[in-house]
Amino acid sequence: MSPERNDRVQRIAAARAGAGRGERPLTARSVIASLLLGMRPPRLAGSRLVRWCGVFGISEGTARVALHRMVERGELTVADGVYELAGRVRARQPVQDFALAPRLDDWAGDWLLALVAPGRRRAADRLALRDAMRRLRLAELREGCWARPANLPRAAAPADAWEVAEAQCTWWRATPHEDARRLAAGLFAPAEWARGARRLERRLRVATEALADPRPDDLAEAFTAGAAALVHVRADPLLPPALLPGDWPGDALRDAYREYQPAFGAAVRHWFREEA
Repeated sequence: MSPERNDRVQRIAAARAGAGRGERPLTARSVIASLLLGMRPPRLAGSRLVRWCGVFGISEGTARVALHRMVERGELTVADGVYELAGRVRARQPVQDFALAPRLDDWAGDWLLALVAPGRRRAADRLALRDAMRRLRLAELREGCWARPANLPRAAAPADAWEVAEAQCTWWRATPHEDARRLAAGLFAPAEWARGARRLERRLRVATEALADPRPDDLAEAFTAGAAALVHVRADPLLPPALLPGDWPGDALRDAYREYQPAFGAAVRHWFREEA
């Protein structure tokens, strides 16, 4: 191994070790969905999806079973051997695009409150509401009361999340008496998000650099780093600047991802041509 290659391997390993604590191995479903979510339009031949899964050590049989099950669940459609994202998974694309380039409303200091309507609810409804509130970026202030600063447009979350939340809650605007920055820190833990964002930015920049002359392991690491960065960006609470800690790394992580996208896309296209 050349000294240059050895140095790059060491830097990739260090970046991955720093950002990938507790990272679970990617499943065939997550590999397929993540690759398609980054494509416009989100479709690809099944043979190529199967080959791409092989980069992560996923067997052809496992990949084809995952494709079949995703079609059954309405997550993919298939025609003439070409698979395309569908349903709730495809609905992530506009939300993901918003998370990468958020357009926030001006904030006047008021907060959005969602109060769960009185009455008995099924366990499935309670679970659906928790999932909807997570996607709406609201935090639970207390039992049955969810809140966040009123600075997000409706487009920041998918329509189905709004439908679930509005069916089970009444909505209010209010201004807290306590310090809003302290309240936001307790509810959304922005400092913790920032620590993760800085680790992921470093990892993503190293992975992007390696894509200039990638090996299969470089492709796999770049894909994993990009997927981890996207998950983290989607978890950004998108608080008003006045409520954020200093040196907020949200823009830096998004900039790193925007640099990564074309480099990764070009590397994948080259890999498919070489593997053909």
